[in-house]
Amino acid sequence: MELHDDDKPIGRVLTRREVLTLLGGAGAAFIVGTGFKNLRIAQTPIATAVDTSLPSCVVKPAKTEGPYFVDEMLNRSDIRIEPSDNSVKEGALLQLVFQVMQTKGDTCEALEGAQVDVWHCDASGLYSDESANNTVGQKFLRGYQVTDKLGTAAFTTIYPGWYQGRTVHIHFKIRTDPASSSGYEFTSQLFFDEKMTDTIYATAPYSTRPGRNTMNATDGIFADDGDTLTLNVVKNDDEKVGGYKATFYIALDLSETPVETGTNGGPAGGQGGGPGGAPPNGTPPTTGNG
Repeated sequence: MELHDDDKPIGRVLTRREVLTLLGGAGAAFIVGTGFKNLRIAQTPIATAVDTSLPSCVVKPAKTEGPYFVDEMLNRSDIRIEPSDNSVKEGALLQLVFQVMQTKGDTCEALEGAQVDVWHCDASGLYSDESANNTVGQKFLRGYQVTDKLGTAAFTTIYPGWYQGRTVHIHFKIRTDPASSSGYEFTSQLFFDEKMTDTIYATAPYSTRPGRNTMNATDGIFADDGDTLTLNVVKNDDEKVGGYKATFYIALDLSETPVETGTNGGPAGGQGGGPGGAPPNGTPPTTGNG
């Protein structure tokens, strides 16, 4: 698969083996953007809603924004809903929680007040508000939440679908001051275990679209340490809710210079949709992969 300019990884990313060597089992080293910093986790307890069996500050690389970011400014937790008609996108329920931390000196603390944007395609491989998908004006599977005092931001969404040229993924962006060009901004993508994807894609509505042509192993963006961004998706233990859940942990160094993430769809901050994801069984976008 040919990679376009906006598909290139941002900064230097270490392999999982390098990361594990650096961590040394203590979980007290972090990559933030493009560099490492040895840190001591703050002793402030994490929210009980967060899976405390996992480290709060972990190694995460930046990834390309892709061409499909639209700054809709939709402050909502349940992004399955299409506001124009209040319909709910079909798909396997996914409760996604972000645990956002910041480095301060040699400690790691919860980052309060950061805006976390999430966007991804539906079960048919379509993004909302994209001319190529005939979805201009629609807002499904887009939205943001602001982290609370514990650094958490929670979303209710669905397991993403697929389109040609990309493995299954979710885009996210974290901004400390979206209204200002000088605010800190971190952009990346989340990925999924192939076995979990196969299990979910065997069910409706995903099962009506066989022929997925790009897996993690052949995705040019995942290839650069996408395993460090792979969600640990498990079944929701709340039987009344059902579906699946996952928590994503990330630490940010706010002293870094914000990374410009403009794409073919507009400069950083978003000015309308890009070319959009391929229609079901269609061809991939010609101006960049999302």
